[in-house]
This record gives sequence, structure tokens and C-alpha cells, in this order.
Amino acid sequence: MSGTWILISVVVLIAAQRLLELGLARHNERKARVKGAVERGREHYPFIVALHSLWLVSTLVEGMLRGPEFPTLWPVSLALFILVQLLRYWAIFSLGESWNTKILVVPSAKLVRRGPYRYLSHPNYVVVVVEILTLPLIFGAWVTALVFTVLNAILLYIRIREENRALTELSGPGQTPTR
Repeated sequence: MSGTWILISVVVLIAAQRLLELGLARHNERKARVKGAVERGREHYPFIVALHSLWLVSTLVEGMLRGPEFPTLWPVSLALFILVQLLRYWAIFSLGESWNTKILVVPSAKLVRRGPYRYLSHPNYVVVVVEILTLPLIFGAWVTALVFTVLNAILLYIRIREENRALTELSGPGQTPTR
């Protein structure tokens, strides 16, 4: 299989993964809304969806323009990408029905403090940072890696501030909103 077909296959696979995750998120959102969930950060959410969609398109286009040869360090990028996927699913399974792509505050819900949340407040954002950098680098799309890493950092700054405010609502005033 040529590098171009591998690139196309990987991008399609990641897009399918994201669509399945969005389906799970919508399922969990419906359950949360029945429990009285209120959404926070609605204003920036479309930008996150756009960033992730354009990141995949940009990885595909730049990777195809670069050519079928893989860069020298592609195995390092691939290993990091796969490693953080394990962290992604550990985080998703640890949150269970609380996992979502949106910030939903369910009154009287308890903060999750198991799995990776014992060690990190936002493990899924670690995943996102690493994958936005490493996936394009597997295919030599270093411009995509750089541009989308910077854009993602800006969005995550906004997102994490908003999510921390929402977590403070759950943990109560004067308490640290760590999981």
C-alpha cells in the first residue's frame, strides 16, 4: 500500500472515530439533559468542531502534496499518537456517561476522580494536544502540525477556563475543581 493510500486510510479512520465519539457524546448529552444539565462554553464549541475538521483536511492535503515518502521520524510520531489514543479511551471509560464533547453541568453530580482523573484534571486535552501535533508529522505535514497546534492552544486556553468554571460549580465555591 502506498503512502498516499495509507494517509487517506488513516484520515478516514480518524474521521470515523470522531463521528462515533460524537454519537456517544450525543447519547450522553441526552441523558445529562434529562438530569437537568446546563451547557457552558456553547460559544466556542463550533470553533472546536471546525478546528478538528479542518485539521484532518489539512493533514490530508498537505500530506498528499508532500508526496508518498514518510519522513525519517514518522515512527516516533506514530508511537506517540497511538499512546495517547490509549489515554483517550481510558478517560472516556473513566467518565462513563459523564463524558462529552460539550461542557455540561449536571446539578448535584460528583466530580470523577478515577482513572486518569486521579492524576490530571484534563487528560483528554493532553490527548488532543499530542494528536494534533503528531498525526500530521507522521505524514510530513509539518505546517499543519504547527498551525493547528497554535490554533488548538488558543482554543484550549478558552475551553479549559470555561470548563474549570463549570467544575467549580460542581465542587462548590472555594474548592479546587480538580477531578
